[in-house]
Amino acid sequence: MKPCSALLAVVAALMPVALPAQSTRLLHQPDVSARYVAFAYAGDIWLAPRAGGDARRVTSSPTVERDPHFSPDGKWLAFTGEYGGNADVYVVSVDSGTPRRLTWHPGPDEVRGWTPDGQRIVFMSTRTGVPDNEPKLWTVSLDGGLPEPLPVPRALAGAISPDGRSIAYQLVRPWESEMRNYRGGQNQPIRVLDLQTHAMRKLPWTDSRDQ
Repeated sequence: MKPCSALLAVVAALMPVALPAQSTRLLHQPDVSARYVAFAYAGDIWLAPRAGGDARRVTSSPTVERDPHFSPDGKWLAFTGEYGGNADVYVVSVDSGTPRRLTWHPGPDEVRGWTPDGQRIVFMSTRTGVPDNEPKLWTVSLDGGLPEPLPVPRALAGAISPDGRSIAYQLVRPWESEMRNYRGGQNQPIRVLDLQTHAMRKLPWTDSRDQ
């Protein structure tokens, strides 16, 4: 073998082998509207056409954006943004634009959804937890202003029914979310509260962790 040919053979052997492209992984926290699918990926919020096609990034910053939730009419996307090192409620148009901040408390405010009329965003906050920072559900207007608490004494997450009469919620904030086969007190049933009478009932449950 000539020296030149031998050198080429060595170089070829050391070159990395091209691998087939793999699909994107770790897409999470999806929400669906009539037009789009929103999801969190790599610390940003993305939108993809519900009928299929390329996804586009809605947010782009060194910080983390998460918890995307469409408004009932599908025109707005509320999400939790950690700009400046604190979690707050933000909203942005699904078409384009700059995210607009709606909460300003130094504690964490994390988006959970919308009221059925699409005028207010539901979020979780520990702003009034004393002496422990127990979470509660609040709402804030799409136009901004002071948040208002929902009449649920304690809740980590929840969703208001389409008729606005009741709310299903998760009571306990678990300190350990990855403990397999756990059947202790952190596991609680989903509760449903009537927002008019404040009567509460528990959904069927067999000591599992329901969310």
